Parts: sequence; structure tokens; C-alpha cells
Amino acid sequence: MNDEASPVERVRQLLGPDHPVIEFDASTATSAEAAQAIGCDVAQIAKSLIFKSRSGRPVLVVASGANRVDEKKVGAILGEKVGRADPDFVLAATGYPVGGVAPVGHLQAVVVLLDADLQGFAEIWAAAGAPNAVFRLTPAGLARLTGGRFAEVARR
Repeated sequence: MNDEASPVERVRQLLGPDHPVIEFDASTATSAEAAQAIGCDVAQIAKSLIFKSRSGRPVLVVASGANRVDEKKVGAILGEKVGRADPDFVLAATGYPVGGVAPVGHLQAVVVLLDADLQGFAEIWAAAGAPNAVFRLTPAGLARLTGGRFAEVARR
């Protein structure tokens, strides 16, 4: 992989031809914006959220766009508290800006949890390295690409 590649190009290189990256003129930084641009349900947006564990590890939670993540559930799964990461931590850990964090191709090793609710969809959409770039995949493909595991992480 080319170290000089833009974040979107890095995602393209990682995904290959099976998952074409689509770039929009409009923002896809929020789940609502992405769903509107794509023409899908907001719940089909696989939003990548970076948390910081108490020990300083980056934790990626890929959640349904319709859900809020319950930090206490994530902490219980990991065995340590987590909190929202600031934009500088997100960029340093992933190489992606907030609003464009892809679920793959991070600069550092990240712990990955996937929202169990995503399993209810035939196809989902994830950010592709910029706040206007996305790609389509399946929940099983998400698990395969990220090495993450599905868990109950949504606030109910």
C-alpha cells in the first residue's frame, strides 16, 4: 500500500474492486447525511466511532446509524472504561478525520466491536476515509474486513 496515498485512496487500495468507494459532492459525515446521499435507511449506515479506553487503547465501535452507543456496555465488554476520543486522538489512531473514519486501514491497531443491530440488514454502508466518501458491504463482510465481533453496544 502506498504510504503517500490520501485516506480515501488508502481505503480503495485496501478494499479492492469488490467494494468500490463512492464520493459525493455533498457531506456524508453524519448518518442522516449519508443515508440521504445514498438513498438508504439511516439504520443501514455503519458509523465508525472511536473511543479511548482508560489504558489509552483506541476502540472502534461500528454502530448502526440509528443507534447511540452505550459506553458502559462497551466498557463492560472490554473490561475497562471507555470515553469518547477527541478529534486529534481519532486522527492519530486512524489516519482519518472525524466524519470520515473508515472501519479499515487504521494507523494503529484498534479493538473493534460491531453493533449487533447491523446484522439485520442485507447491505450496509460505511465511511471510506473522508466526510463525503462511502462504500457498500454486508454485515458479514464488515466482520471479515475488521476482525471485529458483533455485540450489544446500543443504548436502549
